[in-house]
Amino acid sequence: MEYQQLGNSELNISRIGFGCMSLKPGQSNISFLLERAVAGGINLFDTADLYDKGLNEAAVGKALKPFRSQVLLATKVGNQWRKYGSGWDWNPRKSYILQAVDASLKRLDTDYIDLYQLHGGTINDPIDETIEAFEILKQQGKIRAYGISSIRPNVIREYVDRARISSVMMQASLLDRRPFEEAVTLIRNHGIGILARGTVAGGLLTGKPPASYLGHSAAEVGKASKQIHYLSPENRSPAQTAIRYVLQQEGITAAIVGIRTEEHLTDALKVLDTPELSDMELRQLDECVEAKLYEENR
Repeated sequence: MEYQQLGNSELNISRIGFGCMSLKPGQSNISFLLERAVAGGINLFDTADLYDKGLNEAAVGKALKPFRSQVLLATKVGNQWRKYGSGWDWNPRKSYILQAVDASLKRLDTDYIDLYQLHGGTINDPIDETIEAFEILKQQGKIRAYGISSIRPNVIREYVDRARISSVMMQASLLDRRPFEEAVTLIRNHGIGILARGTVAGGLLTGKPPASYLGHSAAEVGKASKQIHYLSPENRSPAQTAIRYVLQQEGITAAIVGIRTEEHLTDALKVLDTPELSDMELRQLDECVEAKLYEENR
């Protein structure tokens, strides 16, 4: 496994992170998967208080408790479940964040969170208030670093300019190259780490039937998937090719890979042992499908 410092933080993270959202309540092999991930060198585990109404955090915390000194726990805040569970509302207020962190700490069964992230954000949020909450939590020792999980360029710019964020989590794949238009360069130039999620485009690049995706037609998606498979030799699976494509983009610190099965984990653990994509292969992938641009929230 390879490791890299996450932005301006003291966190040295594995370049493959475990995206825990794919784990489901009652899944019998959660402890097995997480233990094997730790043994394989993955040290960054990403969850959120939103996932399964906190049950995801609880399952992750329980499984990783014996390895707490070896791992980095990342979770997210900002989506508040309604009282009777009928949905959730966006809440980036300081008072809510300071309250929500304690609930996450309890579910994760830990004294501190390594990376606390705002789970979204709009340009109309009370951004200074949100930043103040994260800074207080850092001073209190409840979190070691903080960042945002957002794909909105206008929101990202505000946090890059006004906050001491260590990371931005963004969706990025061959089918979603919008971050590479300008956001990645902006973030990287400020010494902030970038965590890429959605690298296999929900499986559309690795075998799922083609369907329209982020402005791409089903035919375009099928063409991109076909090219991924064509450039996947025996010693690199289509999923590994898709993840490598993102990891080899300048400025990407790590890929957060959604893992639910043993096969997913095996693929993820071996990504960095597979051959790098050549410049020609990267170019072939870039040319097989048009890169879309952000149309909103610019």
